[in-house]
Amino acid sequence: MKKQIAIIFIFISVGVCIFSCSSNGNHQAESAADISPLPEDTETFRDMSVFHLPAKWQTQEGDHITLSEFKGSVLVTVMIYTACKAACPRLVADMKDIQKKISDDTSIPVKYLLISIDPETDTAERLKEFSIENDMAQSQWIFLRSTEENTREFANVLAVRYAEISPIDFSHSNIISVFDKDGVMQHQMEGLAVNNEETVSVIKRLAGNIN
Repeated sequence: MKKQIAIIFIFISVGVCIFSCSSNGNHQAESAADISPLPEDTETFRDMSVFHLPAKWQTQEGDHITLSEFKGSVLVTVMIYTACKAACPRLVADMKDIQKKISDDTSIPVKYLLISIDPETDTAERLKEFSIENDMAQSQWIFLRSTEENTREFANVLAVRYAEISPIDFSHSNIISVFDKDGVMQHQMEGLAVNNEETVSVIKRLAGNIN
């Protein structure tokens, strides 16, 4: 089983890197990249679900979970760190703007995941504080932290590059990713403060909200 999971995510990492090869991996605003959805509902792509990842994550509430617990929900994900003063506040604003445009009354629930690239600093308590400070304490907002290994693995799936450039600062890609209810990536939005019309449209379609 472990061998099968490893093979699956080699394909995921390669595929997502192809989609996001234009990322420049730093805090500077990046040009928008319209990334085509993956092929429709084939068994091959069902097997590439992030729900197969066995990694354990801790939420802002201190709960320990795996991504498989989000099966059945559309996931909108971004990787940030709470001490960031440059790109991350803009990414958070972008996520909130997307959320405002999606009705809460969808046939498939939508969850907004913010994954820390600085798990040592971003404890569950700090993530909880950050969620409150940014008016993101509602149940659809999920903040996650894990080990450095697990965080790197998930970043590779998203084609997010990040590196510590000082004890309190990271350089990182600015990418928001959308996964369908089966955990298969369907769309990515690259850059800061870019037009999110296509991203919102994809989420509405996946969540059963076409209004």
